[in-house]
Amino acid sequence: MAVPSYLGFHVVFLAPFLFILLLSVWVRRLRLPRAQVQWAGIVILAAIALTYTIPWEILLIGKGVWSYGEGVVLARFVNIPVEELLFILVQPFITALWLYQFVETTDRPLSVSLANRLMGALAGVAISAVGIWLYLAGGQTTYLGALLGWAGPVLAIQWAFGWPYLYEHVKTVGIGVGLPTVYLCAADMVAITLGIWELSPTYTTGVTLAGLPVEEALFFFFTNLFVVQGLILWLWVTDRLGIDTAP
Repeated sequence: MAVPSYLGFHVVFLAPFLFILLLSVWVRRLRLPRAQVQWAGIVILAAIALTYTIPWEILLIGKGVWSYGEGVVLARFVNIPVEELLFILVQPFITALWLYQFVETTDRPLSVSLANRLMGALAGVAISAVGIWLYLAGGQTTYLGALLGWAGPVLAIQWAFGWPYLYEHVKTVGIGVGLPTVYLCAADMVAITLGIWELSPTYTTGVTLAGLPVEEALFFFFTNLFVVQGLILWLWVTDRLGIDTAP
C-alpha cells in the first residue's frame, strides 16, 4: 500500500480544521462585533515559532530522532520537509483561532512582583535543566530531553512575565490547550500508523499515551501551551495599554 504524502496529511487534517475555525470566528464576529481577532499577535507568534523551532528540528532530524517515509515530502529546507515548516506555521493559527472562541481579558494591572517573576523564570529554567540532563544522557531519553530543554526557555519567559495572570485564567488555558492538543495527537498517531513519519526507538522512551509516543504528546502539549499563554499575555498587554491591533 502506498504511503500518503505529507501534503495530503495537511489537506485531510489541518485544512478542514482551520477552515471550520475561520468560519466560526467570522460567525462570532457577526454576532459580537467587538469580538475582534488580533491577527498581529498570531502572526508574531507564528513567526517566532518558526524561527525558534527550525534549528531544533534540524538537529533532531539530522540525529535521526525521527524520519519520513520514502517519497512523502515535496522538498526540504536543509533537512526539514517544507510541509513540516508549513505545519509549524499553521498550528499557531489553529490554536489561536480556537482560543478566540472564548478568551476574555480582565482589568488586572500589568504589574507582577519581582519574586513572582523570579519564580516563573526558575520554573522554566528547571524544566530546561532536566531536559539538558536527559539529552546528554543520550539513548532513549534523547527526544524527551531535547523537548524539555527546548521548551524550558519559552516557559521561563512567559511565566516570568505573568504566571499569576495565567493562573487566574487557568481554565481558559486548559480549554485552549486541550482541544488542539487532542486533535493533533490523534492526527499524529494516524500519520505514524500510515508511515508518513516515524520515531526512532533508539532515541525515544517507548512510553505511549493511548498508543502515541509520549514525546509526541508532550510536543503538542508544549507547543499549544506556548501559543495559548502567549496570546493571553498579548491580549492582557494590548488591552491594558489600550493598543488596538485588530483590523
